[in-house]
Amino acid sequence: MTRQIPWSGDTVADVMTHAVAAVGRDAGIDEIVETLHGRRVSALPVLAGDGRVVGVVSECDVIAAELAAADSGPGPTAGQLMTAPAVTVHPEASLAEAARAMLARKVKRLPVVDAEDRLRGIVSRADVLKIFLRGDDDVARHVRFELMAALTPQQVAGIDVSVVEGRVHLSGRLPTEPGPAVLSRLVLGVPGVVDAVVDVAQPA
Repeated sequence: MTRQIPWSGDTVADVMTHAVAAVGRDAGIDEIVETLHGRRVSALPVLAGDGRVVGVVSECDVIAAELAAADSGPGPTAGQLMTAPAVTVHPEASLAEAARAMLARKVKRLPVVDAEDRLRGIVSRADVLKIFLRGDDDVARHVRFELMAALTPQQVAGIDVSVVEGRVHLSGRLPTEPGPAVLSRLVLGVPGVVDAVVDVAQPA
């Protein structure tokens, strides 16, 4: 699969959506559902009165609350249902940082906040992937090039490189240093790499 190669300066601010649906802490289930369906999203940032993002409430949160409801009285608020603290990202963060945060926390979108945690936009996995990811073959070639530049031919010969949707897996055996931490830093510096797993054995 061929994907567009980003400029090195691409940041979250370059791809984020500025018009964001959100709810306040006191929003009830009806308001949450109406906003989710009206904006065709699966989760909403929850805001404090001053605009700070304090959590995220999702369709799953609402469904769980409705299934657990024991009576017809007032349901829980967004503040009671939300996941907190929210996983957020700053506008100046790189697309690689945003992609890694989404993968690590298993979320599809991140609220974008300023230095005071006030909502400035939202970035989705689709926003990041459509501009960030390179073709896997291209990434693999670049990773091998960087390995050849940093290691000896004997070391490189012992490492296998595989890439799936920007996630790099190094496997094999190294006769000498560097260790996995150094290799991981080297790989993560390659444009188009979303994540790196280093499974390289070394002599005791």
